[in-house]
Amino acid sequence: MDLSGTNAVDVKAAARQLMVDVGAAGLTLEGVAASGGLALAEVEAAFPHRDDLLTALIIDAYADSATAMEEADRAAVAAGAPAGARLLAVTRALRAWSFAHTAEFTLIYGSPVPGYHAPLDTVAAAARTPAALGAVVRSALEAGELTPPRRQPAGPSLLLPAAVEAFGGAPQAPFADLIERGIVLWSNLIGLLVFQVFSRTHDSVRDQAAYFDYAIAVAAEAIGLDVPLDQHSPTD
Repeated sequence: MDLSGTNAVDVKAAARQLMVDVGAAGLTLEGVAASGGLALAEVEAAFPHRDDLLTALIIDAYADSATAMEEADRAAVAAGAPAGARLLAVTRALRAWSFAHTAEFTLIYGSPVPGYHAPLDTVAAAARTPAALGAVVRSALEAGELTPPRRQPAGPSLLLPAAVEAFGGAPQAPFADLIERGIVLWSNLIGLLVFQVFSRTHDSVRDQAAYFDYAIAVAAEAIGLDVPLDQHSPTD
């Protein structure tokens, strides 16, 4: 089904607005039609079932957030930034997107929607976030910008072949576990954003943006990458 027409765009816009008020779990096709001033038949023509609409919104959210990261990285590369500054740029971009689109952030990183099971259609879009991080890590490795880790792998690789393939192959020693460490960085990033977007750190941290930068720098140490902190993003 072609979902790229104006009708689908209007329906998704209405659904995003409604999510701000009722959350993804509260979305219904009838509710989207009413809040968007659309006929229910128009909504159903674009998205016959609620799950079709949720899938489209999820794909859009992953794609939009990843695009923000990729654009930030291209700008950093064009400015001649080292890998540590590139990492800070891409993670800041995801943070800015997350605060500007809290409903969509919650849709992809918050609690699962009861009764909804994401189809394989969402996998490629979701993979762009770790891919943006992976591009920076791979570049740092190739440029010799990483410090070898003190802790070496205790056993065989813990990775699935698809993860190794997505990174472009397994690194050689002393960076043999770099992909595993990259996944730690990725999970730390998303966890940190969940804490900040959902106000889990506001009772303990006085400068959320500066703390975000610091936390990314600390997490990056696990992969042997130095993140410069001479400039902070705006305080919020």
